[in-house]
Amino acid sequence: MSNASMFRGTGVALVTPFKDQAIDFNALADIIDHVLNEGVEYLVPLGSTGEAVTLTTQECQQVINFVVERAKGKVPVVGGLFGSNNTARLIKYIKDFDVSGLDALLSSCPAYVKPSQEGLYLHYSAIAEMSPKPIILYNVPSRTGVNMLPPTVIRLAEQHPNIVAIKEASGDLSQIEKITKNCPKEFVVLSGDDPTAMASLSIGAQGVISVIANAYPRIFSDMIRYGLKGEFKQAHQLNQKLQDVHPWLYVEGNPVGIKAALEYLGLCNREVRLPLAPMSEANLEHLVEELRKVNS
Repeated sequence: MSNASMFRGTGVALVTPFKDQAIDFNALADIIDHVLNEGVEYLVPLGSTGEAVTLTTQECQQVINFVVERAKGKVPVVGGLFGSNNTARLIKYIKDFDVSGLDALLSSCPAYVKPSQEGLYLHYSAIAEMSPKPIILYNVPSRTGVNMLPPTVIRLAEQHPNIVAIKEASGDLSQIEKITKNCPKEFVVLSGDDPTAMASLSIGAQGVISVIANAYPRIFSDMIRYGLKGEFKQAHQLNQKLQDVHPWLYVEGNPVGIKAALEYLGLCNREVRLPLAPMSEANLEHLVEELRKVNS
């Protein structure tokens, strides 16, 4: 199995900033520097938070190259755009895409088609057998319409050394505990749900791929580090600072809320690409109210 320990701690699901609908690379540089200076363990460009589905293949490659270059080998970089409901097309995409600068590929469950558990197993097996990079599974049933169950995750982890971790975003703690209990010890279980990330650590998760860490990387990554050391009193204190922010980040969909938060912090504007729309003024007012309390 590959060195999956590099994916412990806090990974940031980076936003892709826009300015007049073009990628704002200056703002992206500022966000990368912000999260690195504040101590996160690795970067995850072009996931759901990065709006990869609205970018062209050329734009995706530009973002990956930019993030890899900006990270300068300081931290691992995981590409988050490697999910598809067409297995053959995804395999071709991985072959054609330049993944040389990446440390792993994050691959979400196929959306819309609702495959069986056997279908999920065969889909990921086919990817693992050809991928030149380690695979991080991504279970996010709220977006894909299918829940990859623990027996399927365990089977994949046991039979494919190239599948090294999972981003578990179901928010189901009992499901996470079954995975942490039964997967090989080298397999890394990551929370994909910020509000329950600390609780996930208490049952064996080893980190998180986070949305809110775009805005508050120090608070969130320190919270995760305390949790990994079993110092849950300190972790809880930091977790409480952000709990009332989380709901407003998702009230109009992700990354609408986190981009609005980053605009408040002066890191980028809240522009998104259709079919998303920028956060409404009414919800922005509530979000800003909670953001003001974070460091009060």
